[in-house]
Amino acid sequence: MEVDINTIQARFVSSDNSTEASELPVIDLPIDVDTKQLELICNALLKNEEQTPYLFFINDEEIKTNLKESIVTKSVDLENVLNIVYQPQAVFRVRAVTRCTSSMPGHAEAVVALSFSPDSTQLASGSGDTTLRLWDLTTETPKFTCTGHKNWVLVVSWSPDSKKIASACKSGELKVWDPDTGKQIGKTMSGHKKWINCLSWEPYHMNPDCRRLASAGHDNDVRIWDTVLGSCVRVLSGHTGAITAVRWGGSGLIFTSSKDRTCKMYRADDGTMCKTFSGHAHWVNNLALNTDYVLRTGPFNPLMDKKKALKIKDNKEELRKIALERYQKVCSDGIESFVSCSDDFTLYLWRSDQKQCITRMTGHQNVVNDVKYSPDVRTIASASFDKSVRLWRATDGGFITVLRGHVQAVYCVAWSADSRLLVSSSKDSTLKVWSLKTKKLAQELPGHADEVFAVDWAVDGSKVASGGKDKVLKVWTY
Repeated sequence: MEVDINTIQARFVSSDNSTEASELPVIDLPIDVDTKQLELICNALLKNEEQTPYLFFINDEEIKTNLKESIVTKSVDLENVLNIVYQPQAVFRVRAVTRCTSSMPGHAEAVVALSFSPDSTQLASGSGDTTLRLWDLTTETPKFTCTGHKNWVLVVSWSPDSKKIASACKSGELKVWDPDTGKQIGKTMSGHKKWINCLSWEPYHMNPDCRRLASAGHDNDVRIWDTVLGSCVRVLSGHTGAITAVRWGGSGLIFTSSKDRTCKMYRADDGTMCKTFSGHAHWVNNLALNTDYVLRTGPFNPLMDKKKALKIKDNKEELRKIALERYQKVCSDGIESFVSCSDDFTLYLWRSDQKQCITRMTGHQNVVNDVKYSPDVRTIASASFDKSVRLWRATDGGFITVLRGHVQAVYCVAWSADSRLLVSSSKDSTLKVWSLKTKKLAQELPGHADEVFAVDWAVDGSKVASGGKDKVLKVWTY
């Protein structure tokens, strides 16, 4: 179709249907207006004091170059007012990591778990050598080796205030450590009859003291611990198979996934089981909440002014307010969405207020092992043993694209804080960084000598850490 019109009538529509956007006027746009000009016009109409970067869409398809090209390729009806959907992007930009700045040996067995602290200053790793190690990120050197576990340390989890780190092992024991001294806080918490493979702290905005912690594993139970007293406060039962993931949601609900093919939702305060979400035909391997990122980082916002951050560093009430605001921005009505992935090659998208799933996401050709929401809660990434990573729309589970490049099973994925990049780790001993803009490989990161089991991207976007079967921890930056 040949377009011989010079201008069209169009209206900018917000991707999240916010009210101030629905009142934007209909304007005449030149047909050859490009994305940079659209950004300037949109910022002017919204009266933004600072220029915000945007992506623009017509009928769910992104405008890549200019308006004319999009109209021609999509045969758009020009009789009516054209709706151009705009989607704000993070103001700060994380650069793709390109090189390994340090290989940190020390573990005597495979590294199976690692995590950056919410304030991005420290890194913790758990290994088959029964230790938890803490690493100093300014010098990229070992800081402390925390010993005491009798078996493989399978999971590590930072409290949202970055002042404590919990580790759990194959013997079913749980320990909490002080990252400043490397010493254990309180006593060892035991009660699980089999190994623990998932931990989740109570969100910061619900309790800034970060006392309570949920743990779950192969004995089918979730236990809630008071880490100060070192005692189990509550046991949540109901699953008939090993629990593979536990998440403490921001509205006081605890979500679990299990090998009994279901996900369940409990009230943390009294342990009541509220809902069972069933649909999967095989083990559920993992789940992700749309609030995971803001709950993990609590009051640590990478966009916060450094001076302000220093000023309120020890003011728990101020920090609690910030954490609550961040949570409400993602989840204003207190209803969280979550996505589960399974051995049946599928993913399911759920809402906490509905028993039926929103949608079933199919396309993977093998076991789906890991799933993560992007920090801006617009995209879901899933990693599979079919050697691919798939991207899905977070609102309705619509398929976006498949990222191929790994030559072996993909174990896990981690997002950059600006949601523009994604890193995946694989059995093929490499990491790959993918760009969401181009939907292509942005950077290949070889260097590990064997399978890469764990990967994490620092909250401030500065570094990626990876660890695996070669017992070495690598830190990558640009």
